[in-house]
Amino acid sequence: MIVSPAFLGKRYAVLGLARSGLATVETLLASGAQVMAWDTREEPRAALADRVELADPTSADLTGYDAVIVSPGIPLNRHPITEVAAQAGVPVIGDIELFSQARAALPPHKVVGITGTNGKSTTTALVRHLIESAGLPVLMGGNIGLPILGQEPLAPNERGAGVYVLELSSYQIDLTRSLDCDVAALLNITPDHLDRYEGFSAYAASKARLFAMQSADHHAVFGIGDDDTAAIAGIQVARHEPGRVNFADGRDIVSLQKDWPSLQGPHNLQNAAVAIAIVEALGITRDQWEPAIPTFSGLPHRMERVAEANGVLFLNDSKATNPASTAPALAAFPPDPDPRIHWILGGLPKGEDLDECAPFFGNVAAAYTIGDAGPMFADLLRPHMTVHRSEMMAEAIREAITQAKPGDVVMLSPACASFDQFRDYEARGNAFRQIVQALVAPEAPERDDDDGVID
Repeated sequence: MIVSPAFLGKRYAVLGLARSGLATVETLLASGAQVMAWDTREEPRAALADRVELADPTSADLTGYDAVIVSPGIPLNRHPITEVAAQAGVPVIGDIELFSQARAALPPHKVVGITGTNGKSTTTALVRHLIESAGLPVLMGGNIGLPILGQEPLAPNERGAGVYVLELSSYQIDLTRSLDCDVAALLNITPDHLDRYEGFSAYAASKARLFAMQSADHHAVFGIGDDDTAAIAGIQVARHEPGRVNFADGRDIVSLQKDWPSLQGPHNLQNAAVAIAIVEALGITRDQWEPAIPTFSGLPHRMERVAEANGVLFLNDSKATNPASTAPALAAFPPDPDPRIHWILGGLPKGEDLDECAPFFGNVAAAYTIGDAGPMFADLLRPHMTVHRSEMMAEAIREAITQAKPGDVVMLSPACASFDQFRDYEARGNAFRQIVQALVAPEAPERDDDDGVID
């Protein structure tokens, strides 16, 4: 784990003991800090018994504490810890801020921070892949589901300093005060998580703080496509040194995309363009990144290639839990010359329409609806395409296999939450993968089911 003398003898309260919270406690204890910790669940509390003070910071005396470290999942705009900590004069921070404070004691290294509403996980994983392919030490962490404090510090090698690649949600940025990224990137901004903010402008301002923490001589990278990202980029052009702000639109690499099996569609072109701009800012050359991109396998549950059989490609896009996330997947496979997507969708709906997907209905050969949303989605889609009311995942896959022709794509991209039939989107994606592999084996590749991510 990462430890630091910066925490020696200090007092911290940790609220929320999931993966990042437990890693935070271990880092602080190993660094010689005193820790109060709390979670509403008994199991993580029991795991820390006799090692920390078990008390709820919202009702404890925080006088003399150096900080309260909270899980990003705790809503600061309505949780009592915000007021309690303010009254005690104690800052509320997250594990990314602790990492920032620990950097001075780490071996020479660089930090990449990646944020945006969509595409963060794919871009983060791609950047890690390109850096590793170039022979540099690299770790990824943050919102991608890997607590950064729980990993071993990077040591430089003969190629250069190690690189920490962090996927950062707006919640994590809200809890960070001093992270000065060597390269920071913003992919895009669209309305999301507005229950945590006073409005969309406040959400956008949260993303912008990643760049406000940067030194003027460090690099900033921006995707092209929305006015709010462009507005933040314009501010950074004024405050960064000349040549340190890059706009990544992908026009110079579009001819290469056909050779990237895990990065199809216009959204992945932008993800790749941003990733390339990031690694070039780190000194990685085109001769290094160009041969590495085709070997990127993608993320589990995000346009994941699980099999190809009889000329039909099977994709697991279970992480698409709303229509806005599904739309880019549908856009990735235009007719050739006929519609070729066999779209499995449904689950627990987050709304009553599929409006974001509508521009790409012409790419769909047939839809197979499942779960609670199945009847509603079938009614919405029937005027536009052939619809099969499959109800269950296995039946949808079987029906799609019978209908698909060579060159077609069978894709789970649910546009819904999973909780009606599955524990989470990972369990849903694993079920899709296992059923496909059972039906088309032995041509399906195997994959480690433990490689899940958080968005």
